[in-house]
Amino acid sequence: MGDEAETLLRGRYAFINLWRPIKGPVVDMPLAYGDARSIAYSDFVGSDLIYPDRRGETYAVRYSPAHRWFYAPLMRRDEAALLKCFDSVKSGVARFSPHTAFVDPNTPKDAPPRESIEIRTIAFW
Repeated sequence: MGDEAETLLRGRYAFINLWRPIKGPVVDMPLAYGDARSIAYSDFVGSDLIYPDRRGETYAVRYSPAHRWFYAPLMRRDEAALLKCFDSVKSGVARFSPHTAFVDPNTPKDAPPRESIEIRTIAFW
């Protein structure tokens, strides 16, 4: 973001991902979404992302029976999910939207492997 970075990061910003199948329907390893209202901030565990030229951070989620998870079974190529992964606002909104692929015990043994794509963008207010 060059010279604009400092100015942009002083305002509100969010990371928003778009996820969709490349081939569908998705049977193997579908995408699950955590309901942000059910996951406490203390349930997030920071983890370093180390790159050759910089260091970042991502989060894992510590288990809690209070969590609610959802998924869209058999997502097709013409369907997509928007995930607000991070919001800089600290109160009144969902700050994090955990998501993960998972092993569905009902998946047939001969199911084709999931093929999907995810892109991330940053929105500034």
